Amino acid sequence: MTLYFSGISWTLLYDTIYAHQDKADDSIIGLKSTALKFGDNTKPYLSLFGSSMITSLAITGLMTDQTWPYYVGLLLTSCHIGWQIGTLDINNPADCWKKFSTNRYLGLILFMSIVASNLLK
Repeated sequence: MTLYFSGISWTLLYDTIYAHQDKADDSIIGLKSTALKFGDNTKPYLSLFGSSMITSLAITGLMTDQTWPYYVGLLLTSCHIGWQIGTLDINNPADCWKKFSTNRYLGLILFMSIVASNLLK
């Protein structure tokens, strides 16, 4: 369940960043998005999503007896999320795309840390 919750949190994080790219168009056509809902208060919500993702992944790691590479991956993931949120310009569509697209690296970091951790078991 904690792994599932971390996935939901991550999805809310990257999808909200993505939604800020076209929030002007969404507003015109009446589409509701997290970007429009959160508006200028987006970064605290992103921080909440990122924190809940990392916390859920840490609990998952403890529950599944993960080894040290997993937690190194979580540290790198935390740093990446902090960089994303800290440098994000929600009013710059190009920057939103850049930050959104870096989530592929975040996924790779998590995948590699899970594999490495399980190889050491």
